[in-house]
Amino acid sequence: MSTAALNTASAIRPAKSEFLPYYERYIALVPDGDVVATLESQMAETQALLRSLPASVATYRYAPDKWSVNQVVGHMIDSERNFAFRALRFARNDAAPVPGFEQDDYVRNATFDAFALADLAAELEAVRQSTVFLFKHMDESAWTRRGIANNAEVSVRALAYIIAGHERHHREVMLARYL
Repeated sequence: MSTAALNTASAIRPAKSEFLPYYERYIALVPDGDVVATLESQMAETQALLRSLPASVATYRYAPDKWSVNQVVGHMIDSERNFAFRALRFARNDAAPVPGFEQDDYVRNATFDAFALADLAAELEAVRQSTVFLFKHMDESAWTRRGIANNAEVSVRALAYIIAGHERHHREVMLARYL
């Protein structure tokens, strides 16, 4: 499989039939073009933002019932791992349904505020590097495979776009609400 074929597969936006309507909010945030290139480049923007924050804001919440900065970053890490796991399963043609995950339970049962923001930023970057390799090494047929996650069909391609859009969404929330 040539690099050109891989780039073609990763540059096709998912059709609305490839994901639940809820995820349109994330997919719409992803620019046209190669989503793998977007996954690579957007992490630099997020890392620059996280590095610019003083350690004192790590546990800041803009409202009492909202997540702290560290919890937002931890949520991004957990979500990317879950979405990438789904993509791996479906790309490998594993037909077993994958259960959903409750983001609030994940954050509630984690200890993100016990860690330095810089450590969580480094972990997020490492998770993204792994995600990029996962998608870079897929052939064209893997991108179009689908599976059932959280009782709904989703394609591997849509999951790549969801990951990219989810990061951008939370970066925009941090800029608007936490700074």
